[in-house]
Amino acid sequence: MSTAMLTYLFVGVSFALYIGIAIWSRAGSTKEFYVAGGGVHPIANGMATAADWMSAASFISMAGIIAFLGYDGSVYLLGWTGGYVLLALLLAPYLRKFGQFTVPDFIGERYYSKAARIVAVICLIFISFTYVAGQMRGVGIVFSRFLEIDITMGVIVGMGVVFVYAVLGGMKGITYTQVAQYCVLIFAYMVPAIFISILITGNPVPQLGLGATVADGSGLSVLAKLDKTLLDLGFSPYTEGSKATIDVFAITMALMVGTAGLPHVIVRFFTVPKVSDARLSAGYALIFIALLYTTAPAVAAFARLNFVETINNTSYEEAPGWFKNWEEIGLIGWVDKNEDGVIQYAPGAAFSGGPTYNGESGANGERRLTNAPTENANEVYADRDIFVLANPEIASLPGWVIALVAAGGLAAALSTAAGLLLVVSTSISHDLLKKTLMPEITERQELLYARIAAAVAIGVAGYLGINPPGFVAQVVAFAFGLAAASLFPAILLGIFVKRMNKEGVIAGMLTGLIFTFAYIVFFKFVSPELNSSENWLFGVSPEGIGTIGMVLNFLVAFAVSRVTSAPPAHIQDLVDDIRVPTGAGVAHKH
Repeated sequence: MSTAMLTYLFVGVSFALYIGIAIWSRAGSTKEFYVAGGGVHPIANGMATAADWMSAASFISMAGIIAFLGYDGSVYLLGWTGGYVLLALLLAPYLRKFGQFTVPDFIGERYYSKAARIVAVICLIFISFTYVAGQMRGVGIVFSRFLEIDITMGVIVGMGVVFVYAVLGGMKGITYTQVAQYCVLIFAYMVPAIFISILITGNPVPQLGLGATVADGSGLSVLAKLDKTLLDLGFSPYTEGSKATIDVFAITMALMVGTAGLPHVIVRFFTVPKVSDARLSAGYALIFIALLYTTAPAVAAFARLNFVETINNTSYEEAPGWFKNWEEIGLIGWVDKNEDGVIQYAPGAAFSGGPTYNGESGANGERRLTNAPTENANEVYADRDIFVLANPEIASLPGWVIALVAAGGLAAALSTAAGLLLVVSTSISHDLLKKTLMPEITERQELLYARIAAAVAIGVAGYLGINPPGFVAQVVAFAFGLAAASLFPAILLGIFVKRMNKEGVIAGMLTGLIFTFAYIVFFKFVSPELNSSENWLFGVSPEGIGTIGMVLNFLVAFAVSRVTSAPPAHIQDLVDDIRVPTGAGVAHKH
């Protein structure tokens, strides 16, 4: 069976499974739609949380970023993994004990204010749509390459699948769908990693293969061989970083704190029966996440080594099939700048913004590109988002492994997209309509509005996927920055600072959100030519600016709360109740 047929089979079967689960677990009440009825087993919730959190950025883009950036790419590993620990220990159990449906619910009740609830909804919508843009782009990339359809059509197909199981099943449908998606994505990530580790080092454990000796008789370890290969080509060593320490710290902190403020992950801890189960499911999720995250550095190193050795100094006529397959959809490009018919991979940006095929072939058979300046040394453009997907092809693995990776990439992107879109729909139907603008609506009407909001959100997400503001992991990093600067301080202060009032938290959230959003928009869209370290505030890049936004949020919140009245007594009692374990103090009374 051909690779294309295997891909259709794997993807078709996985989609049928997801939709079947959604129909089987169809939500019949608002509680089932919002929090899956609150009865999910901790292990199942751990798997669903892992799938919800390990998005297209983790599966598709993260190893690609590390493959290109080397040591500098470690900020994504550190930030995303550390942030999950922060979320599990610092926020999840307390929010579960509070027992509401959504993050704006917590902020609205804790800060006794409809205005605070509305600001939280606005923050949540900004974060979710920024994040979901990256997921839909990931869906489009997978579909366009493996199902041989246009990226735009790929995004539309993905929208259709998410529509069925998010709108129909709600959180109940999504939870059990995400359990299946976790199994698909982790199997799809690990199988090629194990294969490639055996091929390169002879060691079947990728995590150990990263430090093992390359099986080519050179006596060099994988990282030493990669350093030598890149240095010989004129690149900087893979194991040395070039980012300023302040920026590394800021990006890592923004990703960590942003993880702890992500509404679609936090809401997962409302779906378990009790507080202890929230802690348990957080522990299980960390184990399930670690499987992929400890493998990613090995996948990145293997991919970069294979990519360089396979294409550099290769005649275009003899270029491997995968190179031309990805070239067909514009995610790999080659311009023969010295007109020798040989692909030269060298330092320097190949093409600004990526290649655009103009329908003509060059003298040596290359696809003519409209934005490929000749002054740069590099002849090759490779999109960072393709490396995990292309890895099995580069390593000449069997067709079924390539098909499996396609199914895994779609599972990763769709699981997170569904979780995000559900968060948007519930915040609109529950927080904006039921709790604020239309309190008289019935549960049936609220459920209808939730489904309509999910359908509209899917349409917006599709548009953002077709017109993305950057590559997948970069777009997702912006979402984490917005979460760090807006929701995380409000949640943390709500749990641990009794004196924090509604005026302080509203002022803090707005300051953090507006500052961070404006900074990202300025450097990425208004004046991208100024996007360099000498122009950044304190040397902090747009990916890390959420850390500064968070600090501003805290400062403004504390300052405003000190010059305004304290929260009512019942709110201060509520804060005490959230933090004190059930039954605490009983022994003391006796």
